[in-house]
Amino acid sequence: MQEQQDALNGRERVCRWARHPRCVGLARVELRKALAAWGLAEMEDTALVVLSELVTNAVRHAHVSPGRAIETRFQHAGDDLRIEVHDSSDVRPHQYAAASDSECGRGLVLVGVLADKWGVSERGGVGKSVWALMSVSSQDGDS
Repeated sequence: MQEQQDALNGRERVCRWARHPRCVGLARVELRKALAAWGLAEMEDTALVVLSELVTNAVRHAHVSPGRAIETRFQHAGDDLRIEVHDSSDVRPHQYAAASDSECGRGLVLVGVLADKWGVSERGGVGKSVWALMSVSSQDGDS
């Protein structure tokens, strides 16, 4: 992790990662810490799957110049948890039906099922942000 920043009265956590497969697990550790600090441990399993899929897509598919980082941003505002993954590639992800024997291609399908909403936004500069929004209240009692 290159940098970490907490803001919004401790309700936002931003981290930057080298584009490497090990950053997926490291990002998961940071999300676990944030969820515990925010009293949202009941969302952990679902939120970690969503984060893992988004970061894995950035690592595998966002072919960018060396030295460009992947940024994760976790925000807890009101009844929502927002998970964002920023990268410097302009290529937008798309959801498609994977072949039944395919070992990949289901990540965004999972995100679509687990999150209340997800999408892609342009950044102010190079790249994009892929985000997922999860309702905190819909997770109550799901454990």
